Amino acid sequence: MLSYCTLLLLLFCFCLKIVHHFLYDAETRLAIRKEAQAASFAFPGVFLRENFISEEEEKKLMSAMDQDSWNESQSGRRKQDFGPKINFKKKKVRVGGFSGLPAVSQKLVLRMQKEPNLAGFHPVEQCNLDYHPQRGSAIDPHLDDSWLWGERLVTINLLSNTTLTMSLERGLPELGLAEEVHVAVRLPRRSLVVLYGEARHRWKHAIHRDDVQERRVCSTYRELSAEFLPGGQQAELGAQLLNISLSFKGTPL
Repeated sequence: MLSYCTLLLLLFCFCLKIVHHFLYDAETRLAIRKEAQAASFAFPGVFLRENFISEEEEKKLMSAMDQDSWNESQSGRRKQDFGPKINFKKKKVRVGGFSGLPAVSQKLVLRMQKEPNLAGFHPVEQCNLDYHPQRGSAIDPHLDDSWLWGERLVTINLLSNTTLTMSLERGLPELGLAEEVHVAVRLPRRSLVVLYGEARHRWKHAIHRDDVQERRVCSTYRELSAEFLPGGQQAELGAQLLNISLSFKGTPL
């Protein structure tokens, strides 16, 4: 067992952990340093569209979601899943009870496809997550799967503003930042955010508890990876999943 002094030393070192904080600027696509010690740097792989939906559309979306049941999830969240049954460890996908994306999403997907960064975007899964400060809702830093899910992760942010925190534990040595680096991406209410490229595959993303001040709901849409598209090893299964998904007749699993 560790001695009391060793535990105190470890706690002291943890409290002194250095993190470099930056703020993402959607216009310039730069990560801007909050402190003055380091310069800003280009932060590729994030696309933000404010006011992607109207207030009236937000009301209709929330009404439709709240008519369905919410399932308890991890870290104080609730969720609704519209997608196939997946075992990521064994790399198995089953259609199961998957009946498609919900009808209310059809117009939104068509609108997404008109965005320059979302040409050819055909989502095969939609996950709604409900955050609330009274439940201590959050989601830890993570990278989304890339075996089944494709290049672009698309999220609509509903009911309140929040901040998406992008992080690199090993820092950016090429910029002289050896310690952990955080980039805060502010997500206004009713905005759409797309993660792709380095922001999708290299940087972890999270929602911290302190950044959930009111009820916040997000809908995240995921497309298929190349393995499940025409020419891929599981193209037949991918075509089946897309056919079901884009029927827009789904109910949450």
